[in-house]
Amino acid sequence: MTASQHTSKHVQKVGNVLIPVDDLDKAVAFYSDGLGLPVKFRDGDRFAALDGGGVTVALVAPEEQVSCTATAPSYKVADVAAAVRDLTETGAVVVREPEAGPHEVRAVLRDPSGNVFILYSSL
Repeated sequence: MTASQHTSKHVQKVGNVLIPVDDLDKAVAFYSDGLGLPVKFRDGDRFAALDGGGVTVALVAPEEQVSCTATAPSYKVADVAAAVRDLTETGAVVVREPEAGPHEVRAVLRDPSGNVFILYSSL
């Protein structure tokens, strides 16, 4: 099976990788000026999305750190509640139940090894 033939039960794509930061201005300067990642979107002092070449690097200030303080992948799904239900049946643990944020519905889970990940869908 090639990558283009892959189908997924829930995940539509890896939406972004969330990186918790203490100071968004300093983080944006580091990742954009230092690493050369173009800024795609910025939501004030809360969140910035940078183009990581196929995946979005999402810098999140303390008030948006839904995954606690860990770097975490974020997966876009069609139905967050259904994905949470199915994944908990296969060993995931819910950290934060599905909730509506300013731009999306999201939930935070841990995989069976304890790694944090986020599921989200557009509002």
